[in-house]
Amino acid sequence: MLIRKSDNNKVSLAGHYTLRVGIRPLLLFFVIIAFFYFHLTAAGEELKSTSFNLMPWPVKAEITGGQFRLAENFYLGGEVKPGHRVFRAGTRFMSRLAGRTGLFFEQDYLAAQEISNSTKLFYYFERPGQLVPGEDESYQLEIYPGKIELKAKTDLGLLRGFETLLQLLSADEQGYFFPCLRLEDFPRFTWRGLLIDSSRHFMPVEVIKRNLLAMSAVKLNVLHWHLSDDQGFRVESKVFPRLHQLGSDGCYYSQAEIKEIIQLASELGIRVVPEFDLPGHSTSWFVAYPEYASAPGPYQIERKFGVMLPVFNPTLEKTYKFLDRFLKEMTALFPDPYFHLGGDEVDPKHWKENPEIQKFMKKNNIPDEPALQAYFNRRLLKILAKYQKKMVGWDEIYQPGLPQDVVIQSWRGQQALVDAVRKGYQCLLSNGYYIDLMGSAEKHYLNDPIPIDSPLTAEERKLVLGGEATMWAELVSAETVDSRIWPRTAVIAERLWSPPEIRDVDDMYRRLKAVSLTLEENGVNHLKNQLMMLRRLVQSDQIKSLEVLAAVSEPIKGYSRHSQGKPYSSLAPLTRFVDACYSESFQARDFKRLIEKFISSRDRRQAEEIKSKLQLWQANHQELVAAATFSPVLKEIMPLSENLASVSRAGLEALKLIMNGQRFDQTWLQAKQKLLEEARKPVAECELAVLPGLELLFNYLKK
Repeated sequence: MLIRKSDNNKVSLAGHYTLRVGIRPLLLFFVIIAFFYFHLTAAGEELKSTSFNLMPWPVKAEITGGQFRLAENFYLGGEVKPGHRVFRAGTRFMSRLAGRTGLFFEQDYLAAQEISNSTKLFYYFERPGQLVPGEDESYQLEIYPGKIELKAKTDLGLLRGFETLLQLLSADEQGYFFPCLRLEDFPRFTWRGLLIDSSRHFMPVEVIKRNLLAMSAVKLNVLHWHLSDDQGFRVESKVFPRLHQLGSDGCYYSQAEIKEIIQLASELGIRVVPEFDLPGHSTSWFVAYPEYASAPGPYQIERKFGVMLPVFNPTLEKTYKFLDRFLKEMTALFPDPYFHLGGDEVDPKHWKENPEIQKFMKKNNIPDEPALQAYFNRRLLKILAKYQKKMVGWDEIYQPGLPQDVVIQSWRGQQALVDAVRKGYQCLLSNGYYIDLMGSAEKHYLNDPIPIDSPLTAEERKLVLGGEATMWAELVSAETVDSRIWPRTAVIAERLWSPPEIRDVDDMYRRLKAVSLTLEENGVNHLKNQLMMLRRLVQSDQIKSLEVLAAVSEPIKGYSRHSQGKPYSSLAPLTRFVDACYSESFQARDFKRLIEKFISSRDRRQAEEIKSKLQLWQANHQELVAAATFSPVLKEIMPLSENLASVSRAGLEALKLIMNGQRFDQTWLQAKQKLLEEARKPVAECELAVLPGLELLFNYLKK
């Protein structure tokens, strides 16, 4: 028994020993796993809290520690030949990297990108990507101290990854580097677009090209190109040449130029979806072909803006024969599977006044004009289907009986999108992304095609393809359009790419400021053209006082510029102070945030910073008066400058009261609030963007 007991003890001890020996590596294993888990979790948080300026923000990114130091022996390589989309992307990447760093890279990246012993950046993909909705654009990026690997299912994913890698470029006293990390990324929505209107004001080829490059930098993938409207028909037609000859004032794109732009877009992984607006917004068509209109001509190109009366006659068979031949030509020119036919803002007046049209409606049991437009759309849909194209239209085209293979673009509200989706239509959101309305980046950023409180089911949400920023061109020219598109469209790009929970507005603005600067390397003029325009206004390089005022001023919002008394038309000058002001003043927003922090902390250093800004703005008016003495065009902004000086003086008084803990007279406060109220009124179609910050100071005094 003793022996047995001893044996049992031995067995027991052996088992205990075995357990201990077995547990140690197991515990060690879990400790290691836990370490890496918490390390990577913390690293992911660290990525969000550091100064990385990624936009759009990636789906998943984890810092792994260390740096890849950049030197002139930096080579990239992948198994592609010159001429391939990825080869050209690699060439652009190296060129931009050299431009940012000033490094003389050894690799002749224009000639070869083969993988060799010198390769530091390796890129791989499985297949060429197709320029269609739903294509895979995902990529994985891993940066080690000795190499970088970029992998993707399609070459489109590599294009997106190259942009992220460029945004990760960092620097310290030792030089340039990339932080070591693991990153996985893919888009939330498959349709991430920008509409550029080339009809109201013609946008030359170079404008389109530089904006394509900027779109690629923030991972947008659809150029929605608005090519016809009342003010101009902008594409060469070889079948109906009078369209561009008579309807464009000589400002149109040749078919060779169209192909050139489509080729560049393809290299950047961007689809080009043309829009020819029908049946309304069509005056320019009828300058050449009035026989297809619903009212007798003659017609001329429209110079003013708004909803015009000319509209196609949908009751004539010759209308459809004409459009069939035209669409056959254009669908062959534009390879994208989608084709936009507008359909918005149709004024039915000419339909109602045409007795033949009314007779047709009665004979065919068409109850009203919206139903007549639906009839027109169904006829066009059959034509497009014949040429293997899918129809896209603004939300007005949605009428009972419209086939479900049409994409509805919602511009009048979220509810229009919800209603269409519930009927089984694929949809795009543009409501809330109208960048021509001069809304803030924050407003666009928090606007979501599928908001958190969306009533749509999981299956219905799959029908929301994405959205588009819309740059309508009533009040922009080739020299100002970039400043209205950028940088705010970058935050719309993030909303359409990044996970919905990425919504930190302050961090968005931090990153946006940096991204705005890097966008310039793509050729867009959203920043530098302001200085040129200000110099032109004073015919001098002494523009400091104008810069100070412009930095805290914004164009008035919405379409209110049209009601301020100026006779805007497609021939009006877009060269005034209001046109030089940015859509949103970052300085004014920073000023408001500074005052919020000061009110919370009562920090004297913040008070001194506020004081310095207010003193600058107060003194600026006298300097501007001197600079503008011989510039009559600036007389209209003198009241705006005076208002800035007055409210800044009042702000200094309020700041002094707060810091000294002094009491104030109610009459004084009422007078200052009245001053702010007067300063809110638009001057020369501008508004002072610093007023919300100053209001915080005076509201604090009321407590």
